[in-house]
Amino acid sequence: MRSDQMKKGLERAGHRSLFKAMGYINEELEQPIIGIANSWNELIPGHIHLRELAESVKAGVRMAGGTPMEFNTIGVCDGIAMGHKGMKYSLSSRELIADSVEVMGTAYPFDGLVLIADCDKIVPGMLMAALRLNIPAIYVAGGPMLAGRFKKKDVDLITVFEGVGEYTRKKLTEEELLQLEDNACPGCGSCAGMFTANSMNCLSEALGLALPGNGTIPGAFAARKRLAKESGRKIVDLVRHDVKPRDIMTLEAFKNAIVVDNALGASTNTVLHLPAIASEAGIKLNLNLFNEYSGKTPHLCSMSPAGPHHLQDLDEAGGITAVMNELSKAGLINTRIKTAAERTIGDIIKERPVLNHEVIRPLDKPYHKEGGLAILFGDLAPDGAVVKQSAVDPAMLKHSGPARVFESEEDGMQAILSDKIKKGDVIVIRYEGPKGGPGMREMLSPTSAVAGMGLDKDVALITDGRFSGGTRGAAIGHISPEAAESGPIGLVREGDIIEIDIPGKKISLKITEEERKKRAAQFKPLEPKIKEGYDYRYSRLVTSASTGAILKKDF
Repeated sequence: MRSDQMKKGLERAGHRSLFKAMGYINEELEQPIIGIANSWNELIPGHIHLRELAESVKAGVRMAGGTPMEFNTIGVCDGIAMGHKGMKYSLSSRELIADSVEVMGTAYPFDGLVLIADCDKIVPGMLMAALRLNIPAIYVAGGPMLAGRFKKKDVDLITVFEGVGEYTRKKLTEEELLQLEDNACPGCGSCAGMFTANSMNCLSEALGLALPGNGTIPGAFAARKRLAKESGRKIVDLVRHDVKPRDIMTLEAFKNAIVVDNALGASTNTVLHLPAIASEAGIKLNLNLFNEYSGKTPHLCSMSPAGPHHLQDLDEAGGITAVMNELSKAGLINTRIKTAAERTIGDIIKERPVLNHEVIRPLDKPYHKEGGLAILFGDLAPDGAVVKQSAVDPAMLKHSGPARVFESEEDGMQAILSDKIKKGDVIVIRYEGPKGGPGMREMLSPTSAVAGMGLDKDVALITDGRFSGGTRGAAIGHISPEAAESGPIGLVREGDIIEIDIPGKKISLKITEEERKKRAAQFKPLEPKIKEGYDYRYSRLVTSASTGAILKKDF
């Protein structure tokens, strides 16, 4: 066993003595040692219950004849970090999480690893570490939050963010906004819509590193504990059969994930995270691959923020395996892929039919003929930009309008709430990319304010930053190269006409070539806004959003 490096032989007597100081007995040390990487904390609703979930995992490990040993990682709640300096540290935390799990998995040569997380950057960080270490591993999510209720309607976190804009426009009173705030997030779990956390949890099933139900069983349900217990049992089997993450998360598995991503209309952040995860296995996911699969994958699920359904609805309809079952009828899913369940995708999904054809539409009656995501290219984004096209009003799929240019999210937000943005405008928020932010902040506050003020059908927003999975409207992010890397977005001036053609996968700055060359010759990027500490180091090492904002391999 791999753990013999730290526990077997006369020369490891001192090591065993240290384990015994913590209460372990010889019989426990003779069994497979399973590391439990848990991102539990008291700062994220998706993580507040993970300590209890870890106990279920450990119970399963012990039932199967293994010895669990738990450690923790950090975690940032994007919702709480949103709109202030803290959001500059969210994406960059992904690398710290991956690094910390790598450190623990190397310093302590576990035989297997269970990764427990639930939100945003924590999930991809864990999956990156699994591929990097490449020891038997399984991922367990905390599960989605239940939707709240307000004025006899299902609501979630995004309803609150958009409520700020509605209050500004006097569509909600201060008392109503407080009632919404009190009721939108009713308990533990990752926020209830198809936002980034739930998108990544759902894709963990498509990638094969999680058991069926991992993406959709609500965090408050006992079924979530049962799934955790089964995952604890299964990791011991994976150790005994030497099944590793790179055996499961192959290129074909990532292609399955991109198909499911588009069928769900998932978060644009998946376009950052899937390439970053794949890179740990030496797999390159080109952005054109997302367009290729978007073009032939129907959009089957209309989930919040773009649609009426929440994760509990998707779970009741059959979950991710039912979505894959439906997609497989068109040959869009590779059913031969191995999974952590030690069964193929095909064997799993044939038992999981769709139970509600309104939540998971049949192939011949999709919400949209194309998938939820689109990658745009053009002279404004030579290396690409991303938009959740399934969340864009049809009237905004093609748009041309004057640029309203802001050098930070705060400046853009102030202009929106001060009623300085008019119908037809294209809001440009730059120097918020991986390097320029640094940290590539999400723009949920500006997009929610635009939607709440009723302008999401009339105004576009483009940025070299990114958007929350809760964003809806003509919100185009990841403009690459970013302004801090002398990208063309840095050349845009107030009043320039920007042309957006989402069906044509194009985004353009309508100035003459002569003017473009003149501006480029005079252009000098602004310095990163943080010049010390971790995020400064991150800004010096991070690569473009078009490559998943991974860190440079050689420096």
